[in-house]
Amino acid sequence: MSEKSKNVLGENGIYDAKSLGAPKMLVLGLQHMFAMFGATILVPMLTGLDVSTTLLFAGLGTLLFHLLTKGKVPAFLGSSFAFLGGYAAIAPMAGGAGNQALLPYACFGVACSGLLYLILAFMIKIFGTGRVMKFFPPIVTGPIIIAIGLTLSQSAIDNCASDWLIAVTAIALVIICNIWGRGMVRIVPIIIGVIGSYLLAAVLGRVDFTQVKEAAWIGFPVHWNQTAFWALSEGDLSLLITSVITIMPIALATIVEHIGDISAISSTVGKNYIKDPGLHRTLLGDGLATILASLFGAPANTTYGENTGVLSLTKVYDPLVIRIAALFAILFSFSPKFAAVIGCMPTAACGGVSLVLYGMISAVGVRNIVETKVDFAKSRNVIIAALILVLSIGIKYSSAGAVGFTVGSLAISFSGLAVGALAGIILNAVLPGKDYEYNDDNPDQTGVKLGS
Repeated sequence: MSEKSKNVLGENGIYDAKSLGAPKMLVLGLQHMFAMFGATILVPMLTGLDVSTTLLFAGLGTLLFHLLTKGKVPAFLGSSFAFLGGYAAIAPMAGGAGNQALLPYACFGVACSGLLYLILAFMIKIFGTGRVMKFFPPIVTGPIIIAIGLTLSQSAIDNCASDWLIAVTAIALVIICNIWGRGMVRIVPIIIGVIGSYLLAAVLGRVDFTQVKEAAWIGFPVHWNQTAFWALSEGDLSLLITSVITIMPIALATIVEHIGDISAISSTVGKNYIKDPGLHRTLLGDGLATILASLFGAPANTTYGENTGVLSLTKVYDPLVIRIAALFAILFSFSPKFAAVIGCMPTAACGGVSLVLYGMISAVGVRNIVETKVDFAKSRNVIIAALILVLSIGIKYSSAGAVGFTVGSLAISFSGLAVGALAGIILNAVLPGKDYEYNDDNPDQTGVKLGS
């Protein structure tokens, strides 16, 4: 390693962001934006929501989250996949196009689901984190984090399958830069992987730039008739109620995912964010960001595992880098042409990068379990971990892809991750032999490893 590289390394091999300088910080922020971009714009593509609106409120939601968490948590908020079933139930796509007449109603239901975050945040503030965290020991959060990465893996493989040459190029560039790279190259492997594989695809004639030519340079990203406000002022009250009843329960799953993601970020960075700034603040930030985005016609926001993977790869943990990424997202949301350029990005390039990042998420979950010394000699722990993993992954890859039931004329479905997480929480609460206690004075036992 060169002397210049050593100068920006702090303790434990972690990069000192202040020593990197403004130009490199800008590149790192751009890398985080690229990391979240593929998954973030995929949600509007699958639902019919607007890509530019999605980018705008991913950026605004991230900045709001950082404001409410005192700027301490290096988390980016992108589009949540958990609500796809809710959008499909209220506003199913037809012929590859979104149902623009019904999407505002679905957005209203998603916005209401964000209220559950606020309620839980209030309860934590009043009763303390310990009473909530006792339901989320490492034996629960660890397997959930593993499952988050593994259940996302199918989308990465499917994307890679569209062009394995481009995908393998992206994967190879990420690995080479991260393992053998020097200086700045080593800490921006994702952006190098994306750009390198994109250029190869363009040279080989595998990119269609037609939509780039047709897109405008500047455009306003919010459209009144696609917002939840339109549904409230012009809409059908019964459909609004149906949307709320159908979509709100999904928040139970996303709240569990939020706790898992915050645990993953904490474990990656080596700071106990559940304690400081506090789980109530992270939930509040996530919930308010989801409400804001949904009211204006964007998907629900959620803490993004892709960016946790980038943190793990680059070892640059300064939240300022994430805020820079958010500002880039906001800036580019006003340029339909930029959205078109990214939209032309080969699916396989996104797949190759995602393959690495999703694997990093699961690896963080494994590390979480190992470092907190979860005792698998106990049958209860084996059963809890086994059911979380099998239910989460098995239901995800089943023919239905979810577990559903009906309440009257309403169909409600829970993802595999939701079922697995709920099963783990319940089993941990009822099975004898619990030996976990949340203790602010002993953070290593919270699922977070501090220090070296």
